[in-house]
Amino acid sequence: MPVSIKTPEEIAKMRVAGRMAAECLEMIEDYVQPGVSTAELDRIIHKHIVDVQDAIPACLNYRGFPKSICTSVNHVICHGIPSEKKILKDGDIINIDVTVIKDGYFGDTSKMYFVGKRSPHMERLVQVTQECLYKGIELVKPGTRLGDIGHVIQKHAHANYYSVVREYCGHGIGSEFHEDPQVLHYGKPDTGLELKEGMTFTIEPMINAGKAHTKLKKDGWTVETRDGRPSAQWEHTLAVTATGVEVLTARTEESF
Repeated sequence: MPVSIKTPEEIAKMRVAGRMAAECLEMIEDYVQPGVSTAELDRIIHKHIVDVQDAIPACLNYRGFPKSICTSVNHVICHGIPSEKKILKDGDIINIDVTVIKDGYFGDTSKMYFVGKRSPHMERLVQVTQECLYKGIELVKPGTRLGDIGHVIQKHAHANYYSVVREYCGHGIGSEFHEDPQVLHYGKPDTGLELKEGMTFTIEPMINAGKAHTKLKKDGWTVETRDGRPSAQWEHTLAVTATGVEVLTARTEESF
């Protein structure tokens, strides 16, 4: 499938959807506390998307996924299914991944949260992973190649003695949840697709404290580290502009 170039009108719609997804992550912050179930977080965000934003939670029923958000705690890398049984504990880290559909266009983003007290090793993993995302975003502009982005993420993770998950990656996005291109979080400079104005895609590095090996649980969705060590992920939806990048899912706490 060829990579689609979005019109300014399409990017304007993605900007709205992206802002809504970011708003969900801002709104849920106060609810991420010890004793709360991941199912409760799912209910709160679902209600906000449907009732407040008059939009659609993209994850719900996507290829059979049963909930409106993904909640990935500690050693869960991605696609964790919210559950009444999964109660957040003091010291946990959790990734909340939200995708909103508004007027037929998608905004996809995720953020890491600390539950209660922060441990230094968890804090460092979360910070380095966010730095990996930001280093990738800094390179986005016409003429950059996807291998450049993957390389800078891989280099920063490895410099901090972490590993990069290879089986899951960023993706093109627009009026479809997942489009070409695949955006790998590892690679070689000056290789891969060359970016052009109007391309829209996610960067969403998954960085493990231990080895990069993954395992898929029997539910068919939840991806965990094989060694049980913690993992972190951050994600933004991006648009390539004439001179650089627009972060369509930027939160108010961020400055791009």
